[in-house]
Amino acid sequence: MTEQAPVSEQAPTAERAVRVLLADDEHLIRGALAALLSLEEDIEVVAQAGSGPEAVAMARAHRPDIAVLDLQMPGRDGIEVATELRLLVPDCRCMIVTGHGRPGYLKRALEVGVRGFLPKTVSAADLAGIIRTVRAGGRYVDPELAADAISAGETPLTPRETDVLELAADGTTIAEIAQRASLSQGTVRNYLSSAAGKLGAENRHAAVRIAREHGWI
Repeated sequence: MTEQAPVSEQAPTAERAVRVLLADDEHLIRGALAALLSLEEDIEVVAQAGSGPEAVAMARAHRPDIAVLDLQMPGRDGIEVATELRLLVPDCRCMIVTGHGRPGYLKRALEVGVRGFLPKTVSAADLAGIIRTVRAGGRYVDPELAADAISAGETPLTPRETDVLELAADGTTIAEIAQRASLSQGTVRNYLSSAAGKLGAENRHAAVRIAREHGWI
């Protein structure tokens, strides 16, 4: 009778890579970031999106561990996406990156469960480290953005009102704002009127000035 070879012990299973969704409407930035993060052995970019609705769809399809969301995206901003994902993909932790450093958004982001809030100037290496921190259950808020948020106080504006008001800051027409924000002209007028009312401004130009003085745009 042939002797059976002993069964070898199985090697311990390596920890699964962190599955990441990147959402940013700037294709060049998103692609470069995906390429840099893919160099990390423990991070896997499983999906990319160029708009808020696409980010929600990709998250539902791929079930990432972490969603890295641009604050400003067509269709829905990063905070609106994070709010949806909290209900639709509860195991996905969200991080917000912003190129504008709007302090008024930080409090709102934390209220909807965002675990990371950082500027787009962060390096890919630092971003990878923050992704690991958030995946492990931690939280990261950029110190400068946190300090700005404390000094600016709470904004009375909604994210959409803030977006539209900022687009109006350089004298852009209603039609141009509507095109850039992917909204109807009537909706843009409503947002501008609402923002002016909340800020006690007589028109959108005064509303822009007041919002800037408080650090809300």
